[in-house]
Amino acid sequence: MFESFKAYLRKKITITDEQFDLISGDIKVKTFEKNQQILSPGEISNKTYFVTDGLLRCYSVDIKGKANVIQFAPELWWLSERNSFFNEPSEFFIDAIEPTTALILPKNYFNDAAEHVPCLHDLNNNMLNNSIRFMQKRINMLLSATAEERYLDFIKLYPNLTLRVPQWMIASYLGITPESLSRVRKDLAHKHFKA
Repeated sequence: MFESFKAYLRKKITITDEQFDLISGDIKVKTFEKNQQILSPGEISNKTYFVTDGLLRCYSVDIKGKANVIQFAPELWWLSERNSFFNEPSEFFIDAIEPTTALILPKNYFNDAAEHVPCLHDLNNNMLNNSIRFMQKRINMLLSATAEERYLDFIKLYPNLTLRVPQWMIASYLGITPESLSRVRKDLAHKHFKA
């Protein structure tokens, strides 16, 4: 578990084994069963999850009981509930779609770890900026892109998830009905077959 995190960091920054040992003491490893609820609305959790194996999902449920998927977190992705970082109750659910192993980092992990590895400040800032960019793009896609464009963007962003995630969850993420997703997939298959 820690090896995949070390490899992830080494793609982003220069870090020695000794430095990694210094910054890994506060990290916990947790395994979640398939469909296990990790966080529910109203709870406060200031943890950050780094998925080493498996798949997490963050979603809300509207007043009609419909799930709205906000984000998937497969291997080497991060997931956290940002409201909780400010001690506010969560607005979202987080659960495991598959049996999942994740590293759990405490709230101030990057600030504390940067005392030993200063470049972690920049890495943390870059990750936060990328998260904001991701959400801005996602909002724009939901507001202005066609269902086909959204699906193609989903495949680009999550290239290995189409066979791992139920179609209704993908449709929820895209903001369309499962029937619309089925039509999009048929149209794309037809276009590809004709090409």
